[in-house]
Amino acid sequence: MEFDLSWLLLGLPLAFVLGWLASRFDLRQLRLENRQAPKAYFKGLNFLLNEQQDKAIDAFIEAVQKDPDTSELHFALGNLFRRRGEYERAVRVHEHLLSRGDLSVDDRHRAQHALALDFLKAGLLDRAEAALQKLEGSRFEEQSRLALLSIYERSRDWPHAAAIAKKLEASAQGTFSGRMAHYLCEEAATLQAAGQPAEAQQRLEQAIAIAPQSPRPRFDLAHLFNKTGRPQEAFDTLLTIAQAAPNAMPLAAKMLANTGQQVNRQAEALSVLEASYQQFPSLDVLEAIVSMAGDTPAEIKSARLRYAQHLDHEKSLVAAARWIAGETLQHEEFHPQVQRALDHATKPLTRYRCAACGFEAKQHFWQCPGCQAWDSYPARRVEEL
Repeated sequence: MEFDLSWLLLGLPLAFVLGWLASRFDLRQLRLENRQAPKAYFKGLNFLLNEQQDKAIDAFIEAVQKDPDTSELHFALGNLFRRRGEYERAVRVHEHLLSRGDLSVDDRHRAQHALALDFLKAGLLDRAEAALQKLEGSRFEEQSRLALLSIYERSRDWPHAAAIAKKLEASAQGTFSGRMAHYLCEEAATLQAAGQPAEAQQRLEQAIAIAPQSPRPRFDLAHLFNKTGRPQEAFDTLLTIAQAAPNAMPLAAKMLANTGQQVNRQAEALSVLEASYQQFPSLDVLEAIVSMAGDTPAEIKSARLRYAQHLDHEKSLVAAARWIAGETLQHEEFHPQVQRALDHATKPLTRYRCAACGFEAKQHFWQCPGCQAWDSYPARRVEEL
């Protein structure tokens, strides 16, 4: 059987035409898909800019379905889920990214960091800690350390918090000596509650060495000395606060006055309080001075007059109420009602307020219960701010 060359001549052009048509169809389909994916992406971006997160999520899901290999869309979708509080869906997105073999090292670290944030926002601290520890040596190292510091503080794991704080300080991320002093004070409080005052004193002395300008270690050490029957050492420790942290004297004033009277060093205590009041007029310091007045009517009246004199340089309703409480009014029969009204009005003014979040409390906190910030409570009352 002879091969007919005419079929070959007819078949080659036909194959070329069919191949050209097939390529055109593939290109047209590819262009269509490429148009649809960016359209869904930009639609989602538009919804996001207009704060329509539900519609933005739907658009991004559509874009991901059409192009499942696009990592940026996955990151955007996962972050949106986290912002909406849908942590389980955010975790699934970021775990899917980490399971991909074609992901670059930098994107893998990025997905790991996003996954850690998902766990952190969901309150799964142990899983967040494990995820963050895998980021050592990556470009997210410093961010992961800050997050780990927050985790250890929330879980009151002070030794681990101190270790992270040292790393952050070594990498020039700021000064963490004040925080490390607080960690030692927290450890000291735990040891003191467990009946180990010697170990607690050791921690507090370490805290003073780390942060000499921090008032809390000295304040806590004075409390420890008082509780263990060493008032002389407590008084000497309180005196150092006036030198190391004069702004904190309002917090120590009452204890200084009481301890000074207990160890018969009233004159020394009064001298320190007067000097503090002259430098930073404070109602707490003034009340400590008034409490050290003698027992005679003349001494008591002279001391109470200090409240009225305080009004010369401080517009204090609290001081006015304190002064009126010891005065005889023209219509004395109405004094109790007037005094109750004044005390009620001044009660909010005697609170402490966090400078970071505005959380108010009756007592002074070294760490805000609201925003967890350290040293955010000034030593002065709301009225004096």
